[in-house]
Amino acid sequence: MTSTRERQRAAARARLEKEMAERSAKARKRRQTQAIVSAGVALVLVVAGTVWLAVSLGGDDDKSDTTTAAPGASECAYNALPTEQRPPQIKDVGLPSNEQSAKGVQTMTIDTNLGPITAKVDRSLVPCTAGSFTYLAEKNFFDNTKCHRLVSEGIKVLQCGDPSATGNGWRDTDGQGGPSYRMAEENLPTDKRPPYPEGVIAMAKSQDPGSTGSQFFIVYGDSPLDPAYTVLGTITGGMDIVKDVAKAGDDGAFAQQAGGGHPKKEVIIKDLTMSNPQG
Repeated sequence: MTSTRERQRAAARARLEKEMAERSAKARKRRQTQAIVSAGVALVLVVAGTVWLAVSLGGDDDKSDTTTAAPGASECAYNALPTEQRPPQIKDVGLPSNEQSAKGVQTMTIDTNLGPITAKVDRSLVPCTAGSFTYLAEKNFFDNTKCHRLVSEGIKVLQCGDPSATGNGWRDTDGQGGPSYRMAEENLPTDKRPPYPEGVIAMAKSQDPGSTGSQFFIVYGDSPLDPAYTVLGTITGGMDIVKDVAKAGDDGAFAQQAGGGHPKKEVIIKDLTMSNPQG
């Protein structure tokens, strides 16, 4: 038979195990509670952070709202080139205003040694490019520069607008000049066939997007160029001048690179002006 002392010891062990189990359960519950509270604090911090972020972004949005272009205008980004990326061919005349009119039609007049060439520029299609051109023209940026490139075969363009292409003769750096900023492309003729028909005046650029500067080209025959270049406007007068230059041919200086060469019949831009927008 089990002695009384043994029964008492068994009962004591049972009570101790029960007590330890209860303590363990309480400790586990306490840890769970603490975990839940900690998660709640973390959640509050996350929410607080989200609120702070939203307020910060909201502040920026509010700020951007104050700089939103007025009705009939466009907000333009003229991105200044870092100083270390400006070769000597860059001509720094500052930056145009970021807000540009998107209304009216301007007349571009290119007064050359061979006679005037005129073009119509619709600001509703190219507010930023037209704004840049107007700004540069007011700074006499194009005056006394030469159209440095002619492509007699293929794309059929006369390219101008390099401020460093001046003086007598030609330089290896012709075609590398421009303003101290770049801008995004506008009015791309993705739905036109051909994209660049005869009579179009468009903006030159590198292969990178957002690399439009001051150089432009006049198309004197339907061109198979990819629709990646801003269509600035349409030639309204002086196309006979461009075609005469094309007939004289090019010297092939760029034949191994971009194609074409310097025009054999020299074209000097004496003055380039942009009229006030009409309409």
